[in-house]
Amino acid sequence: QVQLVESGGDLVQPGGSLRLSCTASRLMFTIHTMGWYRQAPGKERELVAIIRDGGGTTYADSVKGRFTISRDNARNAVYLQMNSLKVEDTAVYYCYVLTGRFTPYWGKGTLVTVSS
Repeated sequence: QVQLVESGGDLVQPGGSLRLSCTASRLMFTIHTMGWYRQAPGKERELVAIIRDGGGTTYADSVKGRFTISRDNARNAVYLQMNSLKVEDTAVYYCYVLTGRFTPYWGKGTLVTVSS
């Protein structure tokens, strides 16, 4: 079965930085899009950032200028560098993969807590 392994979530103070990583394995098809979604307590899951196979990116307005998404195709990995973190960024962050067969997969999530 497809497996997405996430890491990097932690407790950090406002203004701090974190780097999230996600590696996909057991994929039967190539990856088209990789990215990150997040779900804060009591809220719906929302897009944070995605990166397509051609390198194009999409960011939520709330994270533009602070977060940077990147990918390593050789490792089937996607990364999210998060700088200038705010309390509002607190959420469970989920890795997202869309394969070339247009099948979506989700990671189990990694918790990011921004608190003073």
